[in-house]
Amino acid sequence: MDNQSIERALEQYGDDLDAAIRSLTELRLGSSTYNNNNLDPNIMVELETLTNLTDLASSASTTQLPMDGAEWVELFVTEMASSANMDDARGRAARALEVLEKSICAREAAKSFRQENMMLKKQLQTVLQENVILKRAVVIQHEQQKNTSRELVHAKQLVSQYQDKSTALEVNNYALTMHLKQAQQSSAIPGRFHPDVF
Repeated sequence: MDNQSIERALEQYGDDLDAAIRSLTELRLGSSTYNNNNLDPNIMVELETLTNLTDLASSASTTQLPMDGAEWVELFVTEMASSANMDDARGRAARALEVLEKSICAREAAKSFRQENMMLKKQLQTVLQENVILKRAVVIQHEQQKNTSRELVHAKQLVSQYQDKSTALEVNNYALTMHLKQAQQSSAIPGRFHPDVF
């Protein structure tokens, strides 16, 4: 199970968290028989959070909960009108307030979950964009490194060629110096060069 499965289930079932969790649980149970060791712990935490939200909402009431203030007022009036005595009215009021509190908590948790989900999607988009930029930078750096390597190999070849030429010139210079010394020594007049040398 991956984040895409969770997103698909939430989009498919919308605000019906029970149906989304049942779908994800079935998917998880189906996949756990094949690769129980490969379940992402983050996904398991998200699934448990969704399960807790659904348990909270479903434990609030087995019937459809009121959606707005007028429906809650009508529920309280009906409960109070149905009470037999003051103790029964207190008990009914306490249960109705408990259901209201759980309903509010479940809605706030669902709202918070949606906001967190949107924030995580934005962060994921940012990370994906940065990843694309970094990949481009790596490709550019790799190309520059290849060009630099080629230039370095070429420079090394040139240095080797110049070293060979320098060595050859030094050998020629030494040979010419030796010939000059021999010519000066064989000359009859010191300080004068043999006429055949010129």
